[in-house]
Amino acid sequence: MTITNKSHPEEFILLGFADRPWLELPLFIILLITYPLAMMGNIAIILVFIIDPRLHSPMYFFLTNLSFLDMCYTTSIVPQMLTDLGDSTKTISYTRCVVQLYVFHTMGGTECLLLALMSFDRYVAICRPLHYTLIMSRRTCLLLVSTVWLTGICFSISEVTVTLQLPLCGNNKLDHLLCEIPVLIKTACGEKESNELALSIVCTFILAVPLCLILASYASIGHAVLKIKSSEGRKKAFGTCSSHLIVVLLFYGPAISMYLQPPSSITKDQPKFMALFYGVVTPTLNPFIYTLRNKDVKGALGNLSRNMFSSK
Repeated sequence: MTITNKSHPEEFILLGFADRPWLELPLFIILLITYPLAMMGNIAIILVFIIDPRLHSPMYFFLTNLSFLDMCYTTSIVPQMLTDLGDSTKTISYTRCVVQLYVFHTMGGTECLLLALMSFDRYVAICRPLHYTLIMSRRTCLLLVSTVWLTGICFSISEVTVTLQLPLCGNNKLDHLLCEIPVLIKTACGEKESNELALSIVCTFILAVPLCLILASYASIGHAVLKIKSSEGRKKAFGTCSSHLIVVLLFYGPAISMYLQPPSSITKDQPKFMALFYGVVTPTLNPFIYTLRNKDVKGALGNLSRNMFSSK
């Protein structure tokens, strides 16, 4: 199956906030600040995992994958946003749009599953502590992460490829800041109910099912933690899970509101604000959420910074 059809334009015009131009300069400044912060924060987490042997555990291995994923996620959209906000034409070529679609949705699908995998890791650590090293062996972790990435890629290929077959009938204006599946479906002409149904089914699997697994994991964790007699033990157990729960809420809330409803019912500005939230805000906040609430990561970052300054 080819990824193009005869009606596709040479380029798309991303309307963004063209009807509210006064928003463009503040948004440009915000992105110019948050993008380097997101990159530096996630790179720092990856570096401390590689350098500090104390962090060579499944939990930090998954966190490192999340940091790498967030770097790819935000890089797939923010540079294009900055270009469009600083340019009056606000165009993106068809090829760049296709690449952005595949990368953005691969990262999004993978993150949904990776967050579920991280909750399973916390479930095993707290509810099955004696079997943790046996269940979450290095080989198992590599297999689980590989499966998560492969599933995210398959999700992207299937949904994006089908969406790109829709006829656009010469319409090359996207009322959005980036190329995203629901907006392309909404822009397409002709029969598109089957595409909306397919998107709903696939997104139910990629969003709702992992979220149910996360909720089930934390229900079991909460039950197990309440049985711990020591208040210090309960505090430590909740502390290891609270950061992940915050990240889950930040990511899944906007994603569900965007993808688990028919594209035809999406309001005009909803895609723009949701994309900014789960494509920019969440990847920027994730490193800070984990470092500010995790003593091991804070200690490793402190050691890394001291070593860097002392070497100078």
